[in-house]
Amino acid sequence: MDKISLLGLIVGIGAILAGQVLEGGHLASLVQPTALMIVLGGTLGAVMLQSPFDIFKRGLKMTKWVFLPPVVEHRKLIDQVSQWSHLSRREGLLSLENGTQQIKDPFVKKGLQLLVDGVDPGRLREVLEVEINTFEEGMRQGAKVWESAGGYSPTIGILGAVMGLIHVMENLSDPSKLGAGIAVAFVATIYGVGLANLVFLPISTKLKACIAGQVVEKEMLLDGLMGIAVGDNPRIIESRLQGYLHRDSPAQAQKAGRR
Repeated sequence: MDKISLLGLIVGIGAILAGQVLEGGHLASLVQPTALMIVLGGTLGAVMLQSPFDIFKRGLKMTKWVFLPPVVEHRKLIDQVSQWSHLSRREGLLSLENGTQQIKDPFVKKGLQLLVDGVDPGRLREVLEVEINTFEEGMRQGAKVWESAGGYSPTIGILGAVMGLIHVMENLSDPSKLGAGIAVAFVATIYGVGLANLVFLPISTKLKACIAGQVVEKEMLLDGLMGIAVGDNPRIIESRLQGYLHRDSPAQAQKAGRR
């Protein structure tokens, strides 16, 4: 579990609630179901309107990556490719065929099978690059569902604020109803801006970072298979793949996630 995501959510929301209390306000004043319904419902509707169903569903399924990111074992992949390169150097490419039946990852299995089949290295790269690009684009579209929610949410919050003020203006003759209308107005704005900057946009960025890590893994595999295909020395292949580990640093992953 990615504990820093949970901690960040708790710290962000906790700081806002603590500030409300320290300023002498009441936490109950921030609980406005009507405002929350306006912001969440309006944002959900806008995102659904702009997104094809498959992409919308993919974006929702990817949400679990925020707390349970996909396992990406780059060092394990390097060891595996190194074993393949040594085996193929000793016994030839056909010796790798038995290993394809034990692989569950479709991308890895396809790449290794193409290698065993003796596909031209240029064609091998072309096929796998199409797979990588298609995967990355599809996953990024799912992440953009949350990015879009972060864009719509503040505006829907303002819409809720205007609706609250309209309610206030309609009841100027009844002071007992003014407080509720004003509360909905201001709290709707808080919900809109808060959800966008504390939830929706951070989720989008985290998902893009997870996608970047998976893409690096696929690129490493492609590079390793290309090295085996052209007959590179196993040590050269392993050394080249080690260079990808520097791209997997937190700073690089975060930078890639903002692309």
